[in-house]
Amino acid sequence: MPSIAIIEDDQAISQMYRFKFEAEGYTVETAENGKLGLELAESMKPDIILLDLMMPEMTGDVMLGLLRQTDWGKDITVIILTNMGEQEVPDSVRSLGVAGVILKADMTPRQVAELVKKHLKA
Repeated sequence: MPSIAIIEDDQAISQMYRFKFEAEGYTVETAENGKLGLELAESMKPDIILLDLMMPEMTGDVMLGLLRQTDWGKDITVIILTNMGEQEVPDSVRSLGVAGVILKADMTPRQVAELVKKHLKA
C-alpha cells in the first residue's frame, strides 16, 4: 500500500487525516513541524506528502525547499494543506513543484483522500 507523510502542527487535523488514510489501508506517519517533517520524509520516503505551510521551528516552504535539494526529494509528490487562501500561497512555494493546494476549511477528509488517490495513480 502507498505511504503518506502528514506534516501538520495542528494535532487534531493531523490525527483526523491519519485515521482517514489508515482506514483506507495507507501507511501513515506524522510530524508536527518542518524540521521533524524533513527528517520523517528522508527516513520514510513516502509516496506522497501532505504539508502545512505555517508551522513552528521550520515552516513548510522552508522544509519543501530543503527537500527539493535532495536526490530523493526532488520528485516526491507534495500537496500543500493550509488555511491560507489559494492566492496567499507564495509563488516561491509553487515554484518548488507542488501537486496542489488544499484549503483545509474547504475540503472534507474524504475529498482530500480522493485527491490523494488521484495523485498516487498518476
